[in-house]
Amino acid sequence: MKKPIFAYFMAATMLSASMVATSQDASAQSNYDAQFVDYPSYAGDDLEMRVDKSGTHFKLWSPKADKVNLHLYNDGRTGEAYKTIAMTFNSTDGTWSASVAEQLYGKFYTFQIEQGGKLYAETPGVWAKAVGVNGKRAAIIDFANTNPEGWTEDRGPKVDYFTDVIIYEMHHRDMSVHTNSGIANKGKFLALTEEGVRSLNGEKTGIDHLKELGITHVHILPSYDYNSVDETQLPSNVYNWGYDPMNYNTPEGSYSTNPSDPETRIREMKEMIKALHDAGIGVILDVVYNHTAENDGSNFNLTAPGYYHRHWEDGNYSDASGCNNETASDRQQMRNYIINSTKYWVNEYHIDGFRFDLMAIHDIETMNQVAAELKKIDPRIFVYGEGWTCGDSPLKVEKRALKEHVSQMSGIAVFSDDLRDAVKGHYSNAADRGFASGKPGNEETVKIGIVAATAHPQVDYSKGQNSKFPYAASPQMIVNYVSCHDDLCLTDKLRLSMPDATDAERMAVAKLAQTIVFTSQGTPFMFCGEEIFRDKKGIHNTYNQPDHVNAIDWNLKATNKDQFNYYKGLIALRKAHPAFRMPTAEMIAKHIVFDKIDSEKQPNLIAYSLVDNANGDSWKEIKVVLNGAATAQEVKIKKGDWMIVAQDGKICPEGQLGTTKGGKITVAPYSALIIARTK
Repeated sequence: MKKPIFAYFMAATMLSASMVATSQDASAQSNYDAQFVDYPSYAGDDLEMRVDKSGTHFKLWSPKADKVNLHLYNDGRTGEAYKTIAMTFNSTDGTWSASVAEQLYGKFYTFQIEQGGKLYAETPGVWAKAVGVNGKRAAIIDFANTNPEGWTEDRGPKVDYFTDVIIYEMHHRDMSVHTNSGIANKGKFLALTEEGVRSLNGEKTGIDHLKELGITHVHILPSYDYNSVDETQLPSNVYNWGYDPMNYNTPEGSYSTNPSDPETRIREMKEMIKALHDAGIGVILDVVYNHTAENDGSNFNLTAPGYYHRHWEDGNYSDASGCNNETASDRQQMRNYIINSTKYWVNEYHIDGFRFDLMAIHDIETMNQVAAELKKIDPRIFVYGEGWTCGDSPLKVEKRALKEHVSQMSGIAVFSDDLRDAVKGHYSNAADRGFASGKPGNEETVKIGIVAATAHPQVDYSKGQNSKFPYAASPQMIVNYVSCHDDLCLTDKLRLSMPDATDAERMAVAKLAQTIVFTSQGTPFMFCGEEIFRDKKGIHNTYNQPDHVNAIDWNLKATNKDQFNYYKGLIALRKAHPAFRMPTAEMIAKHIVFDKIDSEKQPNLIAYSLVDNANGDSWKEIKVVLNGAATAQEVKIKKGDWMIVAQDGKICPEGQLGTTKGGKITVAPYSALIIARTK
């Protein structure tokens, strides 16, 4: 049985470079690290197991093992090994090999090393691509049998720039498990293959909902085989986000209809991906290479003890992940692993992008190599991550893939905590309000988000709440959001920070918050269900809470249809107008002009124009006015023939809400005004 997950509170203690002036003296790590200096590395893609006409071949990287045995099994979970084979060592590349002169399809295997007089527990290795139930034994299958019809021709959507992407973060169970979802395969990969499903109110759910909303990509929470769910007890499945990695290269069994069959989970995940691709939606995989679910008992440690994790000089595991350990991406074999693992997901599963959990635990060089190798396969693959850690690390600050270092990384983006905290209030303080909910003083930080943390002559970074300099060289390096799976979702944040408001008032604030996200430069990101004002019962981190806390109640789509329509309109507006999707910092500096507003006299008010047919837009000028105050505020608009795109909580991407000649216009409390002119 898999062990319960340890506490995972990522955002509660996140650390960026500005918060960690120095790490512990990394030079002090040299004595501990010296033992790994002479380890050879192996970059081949044939580690673990492969089958060809001559038989089945096994290879394990374990340079300092004294002995390695291969155990073969008839069953994926129970029974004794029917055969044990002593593997042969190659001192040049540190690998152990064994071959059997038959194709062992349907069988299972483990490795067991002996090192320094200690016999370690059996492991499926770190490269298991198919596993038995609960992932303790690797499986030997014919992957051709897992491909759905038309898989060879399957492709994700074509997107020219990362700023053209609209990301929807979802969890398999959240999306489908509620009784009124209308979905048969609740909590499964197959849930997103079901078309024509409706809620009890007749509203579209599942994949039809995603198509109706208009997003371009789904970001699915970890979907590899993780540690905390017992796959033999599906009727009593516990909920988990999946940030407790076990087998990184095979899908999670609890999301399949039959975890005991190694092929089923693979086939069904591919069917989900193909269904999303057929719907024009890309698939981004949430990956957690920064730590393992277990320490000494992890598959990494059971194959090459001590090597894959970072430790302090005293030998204790370092813990920048907040989950008891962190991996050592700066060691060559771990770097090779991350690169080859992501490439495997692209080649075998047609994944369109990766979101790196706590990316700053990894080093800059590794992340650059990951992005470069993936883009050789497909230039459209997107890589982004959290530019922070949960604690200190032996890795020097200047080497970390931090938010502040994103300009040193090519083809990689980071989340903007600047916009997030400024718009809704600080993530760690439930009562704190932000710009959109009436708290003054965040105007300049919101502007940092609007220009995607790039240099702009009218943005004063010295007034930024989180960042004090323009850290992004391009808007394609920034992901803007106001909430995600971590901490309070937007609905709960507004209910706790605005206790005296009505839900109608809070929904107005939510509309304003998301208007800021979707009209800002960079890449917009939203959390599943917020388009219908879903909540999570006021709980900060629901990684192990039951379904009744996490599941999206699809009745809300009918109840809050106006909210859904507004989000849908925002997405349509962004997709229709490239002015909101400028791909370079130079374009942003040229085409965005902020109004001069005295924040002492008019707090929580921002107004700016996108001028001169920005990024080839058909509209010559777009005026965006954001009023986060609890009272109406007046703005001056230059004379002209303006069409009204958004006003008083309503939106029409075609600009058919009415017209105005400019002059003085009153903007309602907690709302956005968007107007445009063609000449």
